[in-house]
Amino acid sequence: MTAIRTTTVATAVTAAVCAAVLATAIPSAAINSYNATPAPERTEVGALVATWDDDGDPGTPDRVDWVCSGTMIDADTFLTAAHCTTDWPENVRFYVSLDQDVQSGLDRAAAEHPGDPAAVARAVAVEGTAHSHPAYPGPASDRHDMAVIELPAAKIAERWSFTPASLPAPGALDALGPQGLNDTDFTVAGYGTEEAQRGPGGQTHPGGGVRMKAPVSFNALNNAWIRLGMTAPQGNGGACYGDSGGPNFATLDGRRTLVATTITGDTPCYATNVVYRLDTPGARDFLKTYVRLP
Repeated sequence: MTAIRTTTVATAVTAAVCAAVLATAIPSAAINSYNATPAPERTEVGALVATWDDDGDPGTPDRVDWVCSGTMIDADTFLTAAHCTTDWPENVRFYVSLDQDVQSGLDRAAAEHPGDPAAVARAVAVEGTAHSHPAYPGPASDRHDMAVIELPAAKIAERWSFTPASLPAPGALDALGPQGLNDTDFTVAGYGTEEAQRGPGGQTHPGGGVRMKAPVSFNALNNAWIRLGMTAPQGNGGACYGDSGGPNFATLDGRRTLVATTITGDTPCYATNVVYRLDTPGARDFLKTYVRLP
């Protein structure tokens, strides 16, 4: 069984409201607790924040939260997943934050701007315009699960310093071959929750909202996807709910390269991260509209 790795955990709302939202929205996650570390140096990795209507009055938003992860791939373009930017109420608005701890920022802003989700979002993030892949959702062989948020470069630069992630050359992963892929170091990053934990109320995924990173290892490659191992005994960490759209880096020719984005995996977040390749013709056809490709 798999789960789409997106999160819609409400800020400063009751547990009952949270349960209602999670029953109707795509779930999401964070980096696992095992073999993971904070990633303050990964300043190009950010969180997707959304405001939206939840009370039937589309005039003003009444909800705000971080919902996915992603990566700056040039000065004004944030790459994430299409399942993070689709199937929302009509008045949804998207923002990007490059803060290390987005959840704490949202909590502080909610206390400073009670009842004003738009002000909360502006306090922690910069608003942008979402563009989802026009072919999403495609077949299982290639879901076209990609989206970008176009942002005002000047406003992003005013708030954060970062170096955009490097994208792969065409067919870069194919060129490595089986042995090369096995020998390649992969790292996943994002703001998602932790692996499943059992408690009196059943299985939960704690944490989330803080940028983390973890090593993962190559498992399998096909035309659109890479499967990366998250098993702890092998020294791996992994992705979970809320890491959707976030980066999976590989060291290619000595250079950290954003080779894929997190999409899905096993429900408890212990075994496999299924990620969408960025070196394929289909991915590059979408990206070339927004960024210069190698």
